[in-house]
Amino acid sequence: MKKKFILDTNVILHDSGCIHQFKDNHVFIPITVIEELDKFKKGNDVINCNARDFLRTLDALSGDMILNGGAQIDSGEGKISILLEVPLDEKIRENFNVVTPDVRILNIAYTLAKKHDFTNVVFVTKDVNLRLRARSIGLKTENYNSKYVENLSDMYTGIKTLDPVDENILDEFYQKPGEIHISRLNIKDKLFSNENFIIKNGSKSALGIFDEAGQSLKRIQPRICYGIKPRNSEQTFALNAMLNPDIPLVTLSGKAGTGKTLLALAAALENKHLYRQIFVARPVVPLSNKDIGFLPGDVASKLDPYMQPLYDNLSVIQNHFNENNANSKQIRQLLEEEKIVITPISYIRGRSIVKVFFIVDEAQNLTPHEVKTIITRAGEGTKIVFTGDIFQIDHPYLDSQTNGLAFIIEKMKGQRVYAHINLEKGERSELAELAAKIL
Repeated sequence: MKKKFILDTNVILHDSGCIHQFKDNHVFIPITVIEELDKFKKGNDVINCNARDFLRTLDALSGDMILNGGAQIDSGEGKISILLEVPLDEKIRENFNVVTPDVRILNIAYTLAKKHDFTNVVFVTKDVNLRLRARSIGLKTENYNSKYVENLSDMYTGIKTLDPVDENILDEFYQKPGEIHISRLNIKDKLFSNENFIIKNGSKSALGIFDEAGQSLKRIQPRICYGIKPRNSEQTFALNAMLNPDIPLVTLSGKAGTGKTLLALAAALENKHLYRQIFVARPVVPLSNKDIGFLPGDVASKLDPYMQPLYDNLSVIQNHFNENNANSKQIRQLLEEEKIVITPISYIRGRSIVKVFFIVDEAQNLTPHEVKTIITRAGEGTKIVFTGDIFQIDHPYLDSQTNGLAFIIEKMKGQRVYAHINLEKGERSELAELAAKIL
């Protein structure tokens, strides 16, 4: 039996093409949702673009059928209809004292379910609180998860360990050219392009990266980047990937204190001669889900709290040098000349991303659609590095399975142009590492 799906506003703001995800079922849009979308149609953020895109799509489908039986979606049997306001049901009036837009949407959904079959009507929203309220009055609900990672326990880490490896092979790996064909190693698991390996024999060990074209492991040696020295194998792998111009897309995941942002900045500065600019951006996810307009001051003052961690990481690199050192002076000069641009991710929209080292911090707070938009705008000679922790989500409608960072890792693994490293060991301080483990 075909189902009737009623969509909440946040579903559309999350994915403007959501109506194409329900196959041959009937999709309903409450008129209250249309009203709410009108408030979002102006602006340059992704949600504003999604609101405009959806309204244009709905307008193209509109006609008499949108209110009479439903307009056809695509070429299949799926339909879409707009649901008009109805008088408040007694059950809604008894349980919700204040009639908010959410309550009006619930009332429309509840009325439809009463008219048809409660088991056949599904209310779709990304708002967990609204799902709970809907269930309390007997509505079936679902979260909208068009793009998600199914099994986080099997999440690709970008690192494998081979232990033990024949001692002769390990010794040969240390000699020039530092390359071993994989046929000589006992590797049973599937290999992914640019996957990193720790190969061991007792106290001896070496680091390598899988070259898919040559079907071999190539040795990696630690490199100091702008005064930043890798403290463990994971950081060595991360710097190697970010310094390699043949890998234009890199993701770094890991908990706080593992050095993700610091390493990305150091690699960008080390290879700055290859790029026209260094962009460092992060999504602005205000506390309590309030817009930055609630904060006092001008735009710069409002954004400063969100961008300050990026400046802090840049200061760490500067502090590795004397104030009069050429490298320290150059960082200040690059900032003054806007060769290094630190900005919210929404402010990047419309800028030319050609020959740019682009660092996207806190990428776990981006949707899959947003990361796709960023990557597809990368021009010739651009390198994009996404950093973040998929288990520390600040976005109200994302989680560890549906965020953009997890989505990239799952979908891009094995691609020749991509590398991923999961950083596990905290290097901020002994206290920070202890707190991350036991608190």
